[in-house]
Amino acid sequence: MYRIIKTVPRCIFGKGSLDQLDEILKPFRSGPDNGIVFMADDYFRDKPLSGRIPAGKHDMLLWINVDDEPKTSVVDNLRDRILSESGFVPAAVVGIGGGSIMDYAKAVSVMITNSGSSVLYQGLNLAKNPAVFHIGIPTLSGTGAEVSMTAVLTGPEKKLGIKGEFTPFDLVVLDPELIRDAPANQRFYTGMDAYIHNVESLCGTSRNCMSDSYAHQSQVLCREAFLGTGLSREEADEKLMIASWFGGLSIGFSEVGVCHALSYGLSYVLGYHHGIANCIAFNQLEDVYGKDTDDFHRMIEIHKIDIPHNISKGFTDNQLLHMAEVSIKLDHMWKHAYGPEWRNVVSIDKIVGWFRKM
Repeated sequence: MYRIIKTVPRCIFGKGSLDQLDEILKPFRSGPDNGIVFMADDYFRDKPLSGRIPAGKHDMLLWINVDDEPKTSVVDNLRDRILSESGFVPAAVVGIGGGSIMDYAKAVSVMITNSGSSVLYQGLNLAKNPAVFHIGIPTLSGTGAEVSMTAVLTGPEKKLGIKGEFTPFDLVVLDPELIRDAPANQRFYTGMDAYIHNVESLCGTSRNCMSDSYAHQSQVLCREAFLGTGLSREEADEKLMIASWFGGLSIGFSEVGVCHALSYGLSYVLGYHHGIANCIAFNQLEDVYGKDTDDFHRMIEIHKIDIPHNISKGFTDNQLLHMAEVSIKLDHMWKHAYGPEWRNVVSIDKIVGWFRKM
């Protein structure tokens, strides 16, 4: 089996690289009908970062709330708002924020040029028209959303990404200074997405030399960022930003597994954000990932991170069953974890058992 993946063709890396954004956007501003759409996490609305966004008079600056996981309904509303208020197709879309904003920016850039609801495009290579030029500027590191082919969205029936050759960003700005002030818990939850990407990429049937190479190096950087001694926060943030990039590339050539399948159930049914959902699930998967969970527990202890536990006491039987049904439908993840005969290993009851441990 082989995979063809499209990666980000251009990347700018380095402290202060956000300040190059205005220069990057100059070629797109040839006239009043060539506005730029900036989509930024509303966490930064009253923060210094807001003053560094080079929005001009013909541009749109949209502050996006990401209290909930990215939804198809929000993508559709954003697309419709952009087209109706601007009166033209924007020259570029710029996403500034964490993984949710990265996914929104990718999805909206695709939907601007493809008709109908984004629900119709949850799957592989379903979009027929190229997206408008889009730029990603992550302010958290770990999801790999800045480099992946997927914009993960929760729809009315499923949590599944818009994935294809038009989804990846055309350019990404990696500025480690932008993650400097992230709260400790949020930085950890997001960073662990990269760590778990690597563990799962390396523990499954889809792994290969390409995916292993990215995953191994990303894992080294994750461990240095969260287990290393003598590192400054600045040094750790640089390592984490590249760990996220390599981790995202690794799962592009491989796949995620048990933890992500369970976290999708937690997110879809209970609304947990992806990073914390992964941490809740991974915290109880010693039987699957062994030593890697031991290192995870050490990281939690060193950084004094709050991981919700005993949450299953509040689960109803219907919620448990619904989460298990959402998780078991992710065939590609289970196949990676246990092979083509995975249904002989994994059942609804087994998945419910994992949820009961959380």
